[in-house]
Amino acid sequence: MGFKRGEMLSKIEFGKLGEELAVAFLKREGCRIIEQNYKCLFGEIDIIARFKKTLIFAEVKTRHPSHLGLPQEAVDKRKQEQIAKTALHYLATHQLLKKPARFDVLSILVNPDGSKEVEWLKDAFPLPERYSY
Repeated sequence: MGFKRGEMLSKIEFGKLGEELAVAFLKREGCRIIEQNYKCLFGEIDIIARFKKTLIFAEVKTRHPSHLGLPQEAVDKRKQEQIAKTALHYLATHQLLKKPARFDVLSILVNPDGSKEVEWLKDAFPLPERYSY
């Protein structure tokens, strides 16, 4: 999905643009994408990837610089808990509970000139203690 200067995208299209940028970025960094938009009864995870032997559960947040706050600030405690529950469901249903895993956030800014900035926040948050296994 391209993005041209002055083009208005719906919120859904803008989010998809961010996810496409995040997938391309992670691939360039050596990650293998396992799933996109994994859904279960607990919620959704934008990207599940593998880097070396570690599973990455990645949340993608895309914003314009004029939006108040940084993209990653939208991943609050409630969102972290939802991601953690969804990730544990994925790990359990795929018999991967013993594998190393982490939670990352990809923060994407789409500037008015159409340029994009991607920041990869590795280990952005821990597994909440109440979900520790």
